[in-house]
Amino acid sequence: MSGGPGWTGAAGRPTRIVLARHGQTPLSVDRRYSGQGDPDLTELGVLQAERTAERLARLPGLSAVVSSPLRRCLGTAERAAEATGVPLMVEDDLIETDFGQWEGLTFTEAAEQDPALHSRWMSDTAVPPPGGESFAVVRARVERGLRRIVAENPGGVVAVVSHVTPIKLAIRAALDAGDELLFRLHLDLASVSDVRFYPDGPTSVHLVNDTSHLD
Repeated sequence: MSGGPGWTGAAGRPTRIVLARHGQTPLSVDRRYSGQGDPDLTELGVLQAERTAERLARLPGLSAVVSSPLRRCLGTAERAAEATGVPLMVEDDLIETDFGQWEGLTFTEAAEQDPALHSRWMSDTAVPPPGGESFAVVRARVERGLRRIVAENPGGVVAVVSHVTPIKLAIRAALDAGDELLFRLHLDLASVSDVRFYPDGPTSVHLVNDTSHLD
């Protein structure tokens, strides 16, 4: 993905991708690593999903809804697609990181298992958790998924329901930022961000981590 500042003289109609994070799950309550496991939403998470879906359904010109294959995302995506009648597509490349043996652990529990490895993982995107994926691997597949979405929806408006890491990586791609963004950017549950990909290459970010629809 190529990046660029807002003042690029970009030509053509961009593909607008509105990125929504899923709602609360039992693992997010305790701030546990939640990767490719498939927990349901909590009662609060269902309410967050409903309000997020209502917001996505109000997007002018919405042409498609794309979701991670996991239930905590599909709940929001299905509601938005049903409300608007636009097609729902599942994109496997937008699934959360495989945290391997750290799945279900807290930050402290994972760090206690192997302090040196955990420290390297927190500073080097090429380092995977034991039995899992590195952030570099996740980045490659997320950017592949984004390219596919843009190619299939040129100039369209696409709602994407995914997870914290893929959404951070989508914003990273649009900003052409460094790996530091992955470790420093905070995204709330059920938050919405907005990125644009222009047909001649430039990209821009219009919104990050907005939760006004939850108020």
